[in-house]
Amino acid sequence: MNAAIEAPALAECGVIPPEVWKSMRGLDLLKAIIAGKLPAPPIAGLIGFYLAEAGEGTATFAGVPEFRHYNPAGAVHGGYAGVLLDSAMTCAVQTTLEAGWGCVTLEYKISLVRAMTKDTGLVRAVGKVINTGKRTASAEGSILDGQGKVLAHGTTTCLVFQV
Repeated sequence: MNAAIEAPALAECGVIPPEVWKSMRGLDLLKAIIAGKLPAPPIAGLIGFYLAEAGEGTATFAGVPEFRHYNPAGAVHGGYAGVLLDSAMTCAVQTTLEAGWGCVTLEYKISLVRAMTKDTGLVRAVGKVINTGKRTASAEGSILDGQGKVLAHGTTTCLVFQV
C-alpha cells in the first residue's frame, strides 16, 4: 500500500453517474477511483480516508485516525471503524461484479478489538469476499495498524442488484 496517498478533500469527491456504473466492471470502477479518473465518494472526504488498493475479491481503504474522530471518552469513535470496514467489505464485493451490477450493505457487524487514538497512525481496512451470489454477497474485513495488529474486524451481507 502506498502510504503517501492522502484522503481526498471533500471538494474533490463526487457521485459516479449511473451510465458509468452500467459500463464498467466493479474492479475496473474501483481502479479508476484509485487512479483519480473517477471521484472518490463524498464520505471519504468527510471522514478522511481513501481507497488504496483493489483486486479481484478484495479492497483496502486507509486513513489516519485524528482527534476530530474522538468520542467523549477520549478515543476514536467506533463509527470510524464501522465506516472503514463497511467501505472495504462492500467494495470487495463490488470487485466481483460485472458491468451493470452494483451492491449495497444490507447489514454488517463489527468487533472493536483495540482502541484507536490520534497517535495510532495509518490504519488499513482490508475487505475480502466470502461469497458472491446472484442477489446477495458476503465479505469479511479487518482493520490493521502499522505493525499489523488487528484493531477491529467484521462481516457484511450485501444486496446485489442491476444498476
